[in-house]
Amino acid sequence: MVSDVPICTFLSGGVDSSLVSAVCAAELKKQGKQLTTFSFDFVNNDKFFKASTFQPSQDRPFVDQMVTFLDSDHHYLECDNVTQADRLFDSVLAHDLPAMGDIDSSLLHFCSMVKKFNKVALTGECADEIFGGYPWFHKEECFKAQAFPWTMDLGPRKAVLKDEFLDYLKMDEYVMEAYEKSVAETPVLSGDNPKEARRREISYLNLRWFMQTLLNRMDRDSMYSGLEARVPFADHRIIEYVWNVPWDLKTRDGIVKNLLRQAGRGLLPDEILFRRKSPYPKTYDTNYEALLVKRVEEMIGGGSAPVMEFLDGKKLEKLLTSPSDYGKPWYGQLMAGPQMLAYILQINYWLEKYHISVE
Repeated sequence: MVSDVPICTFLSGGVDSSLVSAVCAAELKKQGKQLTTFSFDFVNNDKFFKASTFQPSQDRPFVDQMVTFLDSDHHYLECDNVTQADRLFDSVLAHDLPAMGDIDSSLLHFCSMVKKFNKVALTGECADEIFGGYPWFHKEECFKAQAFPWTMDLGPRKAVLKDEFLDYLKMDEYVMEAYEKSVAETPVLSGDNPKEARRREISYLNLRWFMQTLLNRMDRDSMYSGLEARVPFADHRIIEYVWNVPWDLKTRDGIVKNLLRQAGRGLLPDEILFRRKSPYPKTYDTNYEALLVKRVEEMIGGGSAPVMEFLDGKKLEKLLTSPSDYGKPWYGQLMAGPQMLAYILQINYWLEKYHISVE
């Protein structure tokens, strides 16, 4: 919280961002100041949202409850379909690479809106990696799979690539090599039973890969607009300490992230403290997917899209005409059909903008 300018927090109504906000609000109150908070959503998402295993609830009711509880100066920020699609290209510029599709472009847009009010923001990122909040920490199939637990099936990533390019890529071998190298690096505790040892491997994979991706995303998307986003849960002292906390303490009584929740007793209402995880929001508006389909078709129609050097036209057409299953991600928790279309647009833009040549 040390800053020459006023700080704010991102507030989703989940336990992580709510704890960060509660601590900040209490400290500011001692100084006679009010915390400024921001929540993010998409235009008309209340009409289109469908609960799923990965995203069981909308944020807005829980945000409302936290705003009242904290008495914060709150701002509800929204993103529309066109803005989200347009920002895909700013996201590439922010990363100098294709990024996470609209999961990235929307965050970049939200950060640009926050910057109009504040220059420094605290977020709840990284608590899931440290305390075991993701579904793959708990699923039996993830323990048995010799693969990155958030992407055990590479099928969707291959779905639109040309067969000859797939043969050249050797994607399975590449991913397995990265996976095995990372598992071999995992710090070992001699007293761990096989299940604990495997859980430690999953934890290390999350720190080594998944968390790095999210930290880079937050840093690039915020600094693109000059917003400094701070991630207190990523403090190395927290990570080092919690690494060796036994799993039965982290999930006491079968409650996901129960160690963190118990540490937050008295800081939050129980409805927030024990809310089921719901990840970063995404739009469920099928009009957004239709907009992406139109833009991909326009890209193809030009006849000179560099990304088509790698994509199979018939396979891509099948993707464009197949309705998406929003409830079952292809990888991670949020990536599905619309996000794949967004990613294709990003790759094509990157190839053109950075004059990438392929030999």
